[in-house]
Amino acid sequence: MVTTTEIHAPAAATTAGARIDIRQVSHWFKLQQGVLQVLDDISLTVEPGEFVALLGPSGCGKSTLLRLVAGLEPATAGDILQDGQPIARPDPSRIVVFQDPTLYPWRKVRDNVALGLQARGLLKRHRRRVDDALALVGLEEFADAFPHQLSGGMAQRVALARALVNDPQLLVLDEPLGKLDSLTRLAMQSELVSLWQRQRFSALLVTHDVEEALFLAQRVIVFGQRTAAIRAEIRVDLPYPRHRGDARLAELRHEALRHLGLDDSW
Repeated sequence: MVTTTEIHAPAAATTAGARIDIRQVSHWFKLQQGVLQVLDDISLTVEPGEFVALLGPSGCGKSTLLRLVAGLEPATAGDILQDGQPIARPDPSRIVVFQDPTLYPWRKVRDNVALGLQARGLLKRHRRRVDDALALVGLEEFADAFPHQLSGGMAQRVALARALVNDPQLLVLDEPLGKLDSLTRLAMQSELVSLWQRQRFSALLVTHDVEEALFLAQRVIVFGQRTAAIRAEIRVDLPYPRHRGDARLAELRHEALRHLGLDDSW
């Protein structure tokens, strides 16, 4: 089990994380019945080593923006840069972790984690990275297990290890904890913070869970309904580890809900 430690987020000068610049990005899809715009003039910078959460209602375009940052498709308009260079295609320096861990059921845990290195022809030279990644997520004892022998939280930790083995500069997190039960999700949130503090990558998280965004991120970017535009930026001015009962977190939650138009019930 990975546990949080009493340290603050790493300073930019000592990070391995990427800087991501999103400049006036708009995006739309061509459908049979016409054009559907999903992003409208989005500008945002993720500093090296920073943890940023994108918060908004389902279907507002958050995951589409992650796909553009990951290089899975080009933006219709605007520019997305990593360390000053245009993002044109997927790259091992930017790894996506999805809601579903998508493990190959016929491969053992160790072999699932090794997939990225194997695909790039680097496994023989960097085999130790696989064991190191499993140790980071607390699964070294399950290296020879098959996915069906794991709990949901353990399977998602395998997915995180598979990402970390590539030593990414940016971890792109598309609701990676969304399918977990509530208790496992809370534990995994703390583990994710610990991994980020240890590895010093930049992190860009999509979630529609207000508490999760505020617990994990240094900045929360609030999106409105589609067509997505940035409605607010909330700086979470609290050190790590954070405590869920903190009065300041309650204040920030109310602020986030106000921007989402949901504060009347709180």
